[in-house]
Amino acid sequence: MAPNDSAETTEEAKDLAAGRRKAARYIVPVAVAGVAAATIGLVPALAASGDPDLPDITAQKLIEKIAASETQQLSGTVKIKTDLGLPDFGGLAESFVPKGGAGGGEGSSAAPESKLMELASGSHTLRVAADGPEKTKVSILEDKAEYSLIHNGDEVWAYDSASNEVFHAKDADAGKDSGKESKAPGEDLPQTPKEFADEALKAADDTTSITVGGTAQVAGRDAYQLVIKPKQSGSTIGSIKVAVDAENGTPLKFTLTPSSGGKAAIDVGFTKVDFSKPAASTFEFTVPKGAKVTEADELEKGNGAKGHEKFKEEFKGGEFKGEDFGGPEDFEGLNVIGEGWNAIAKFESPAGSDVKAPKDGDVPPEAQNFLDALGDPVKGDFGSGTVFKTRLVNALMTDDGTVYVGAVTKDALVKAANEGK
Repeated sequence: MAPNDSAETTEEAKDLAAGRRKAARYIVPVAVAGVAAATIGLVPALAASGDPDLPDITAQKLIEKIAASETQQLSGTVKIKTDLGLPDFGGLAESFVPKGGAGGGEGSSAAPESKLMELASGSHTLRVAADGPEKTKVSILEDKAEYSLIHNGDEVWAYDSASNEVFHAKDADAGKDSGKESKAPGEDLPQTPKEFADEALKAADDTTSITVGGTAQVAGRDAYQLVIKPKQSGSTIGSIKVAVDAENGTPLKFTLTPSSGGKAAIDVGFTKVDFSKPAASTFEFTVPKGAKVTEADELEKGNGAKGHEKFKEEFKGGEFKGEDFGGPEDFEGLNVIGEGWNAIAKFESPAGSDVKAPKDGDVPPEAQNFLDALGDPVKGDFGSGTVFKTRLVNALMTDDGTVYVGAVTKDALVKAANEGK
């Protein structure tokens, strides 16, 4: 077993930051169409088969090992297991998003965004493959169907066998020296154990404890366990454990356990993995006979944008105009309260005090049940509002339109609102 070495001093924290910057350059770009939060988990019986006896290593050296990993080629099988404390999505996606996505109009069930919500809860099995940043493939395996997303050079293909529909897009940045990493649809969020680990290490500073917590065997590979914990109280994150391949430094498993305890909220890992070069045919795609093909630019034309505005108007009961929606610049007075794992973002909603909780009948039943399950009414010196909660991220929206959000407890949000009234 490796020692429980601590890497918590100020000087070591600086070294960790340098290691994290280097690590960011070695992300294995396996495209998994999922959300933040979408995750890859291991059934314990498959993941653990005894703790290997490995040479001792410090936390700093293990982080450097992750940073030095140059893994660009792999294939394997993964499972997604996510428990964010959200209600079963069921038909929720269809309730909130018209066919073809939020843009409305005639769309495609094969479009990557159509699969995002499905991976935010429950358990899913996937096959993944990568050969450098511009050749990736992920297939979501279902009982009687399969969904595949393929990125091959400047071509992006997605196929939904259940509906026999194909989505096709051109990656305009592929192969160009644009100064930014090429990304296919669905690749913007963390998708592999390494990407999740990199995101976690970005938060590692003097508010963080980083230690080596022994060894493990994942997908038949010997691994060290890197343990990341907040030093502060009040965070919803209890600990993060990253299993790092002892040979090549590639993170094989990522497990996030909330401070409230219980089973992991996010568990990301391989059940099988092979670091040899995948066959070139893995990334080739031929449109199946009779399949409907939708081009990405088709969804951006016609009635797409118009349908999107109509959807927003209907969902808000006609109270909001199109200009009330937009990017982060539309959220006034954005500032951060606190630091480290207890940081809380505070901003004014674009609609301000005009925000009104939806009434019965304003939204579809599935969506209303979802909102009811998430929201808790709260009161304090700030007034009154509603806390929308998950096992990781909570948000307080006051009745006057101020929003507080962070990976902190409900009490921490109420305290921040009281102090900021």
